[in-house]
Amino acid sequence: MSTSLRPLSATGMDLLFRNARTASTFTNTKVTDAQIKQIYDLVRNGPTSFNGQHLRIVLVRTKEARERLVHHMIEPNQAKTSAAPLVAILAADLKFTEHLAELYPPFPMAGDLFFSEAPVREEEAIFNASIQIGYFILAVRAVGLAAGPMGGFDAEGLAKEFFGDGRFKPLLVCNIGKPGKDAWFPDRLPRLDYKHAVSTL
Repeated sequence: MSTSLRPLSATGMDLLFRNARTASTFTNTKVTDAQIKQIYDLVRNGPTSFNGQHLRIVLVRTKEARERLVHHMIEPNQAKTSAAPLVAILAADLKFTEHLAELYPPFPMAGDLFFSEAPVREEEAIFNASIQIGYFILAVRAVGLAAGPMGGFDAEGLAKEFFGDGRFKPLLVCNIGKPGKDAWFPDRLPRLDYKHAVSTL
């Protein structure tokens, strides 16, 4: 592995950040399994605590599953969730410690030592899966697709519908595809200036 770090090109920064927007409409172009595998390969390389890789991704492809999902979305999100070429449920694995010894061989007893209690384990899973959701959105953009992340859903109902055993906790629903007509607001919404967000001690 090279230790030489070089800045991403301006084009790359635009693709991931400056020109990237949350999409509300999509074309009918299919999102392939190969694209999703490419996205996941990027996501899994981002850092997480103890390399726990707490995020789980459920792809909603079938018509029947899509209808079940839409039922739990708030009304403004239902139509676009129905129409998107692919929808992913992004969830935290509350039993991530089952894989921790394998994923963090320098300290294989970390799961038993730090996360034996369910509330601590859940907090760790949600925090790190949320970080990975950020990676996921950037990875979607990196492979040339648009993301439409949504928090507007009945979390308890969705969890019961898709994760009845309680192992996975849904955190976000994300539409994925090529942006369609009028996919975003005409103008980017305001961003805080540096001076309002960054301080030095």
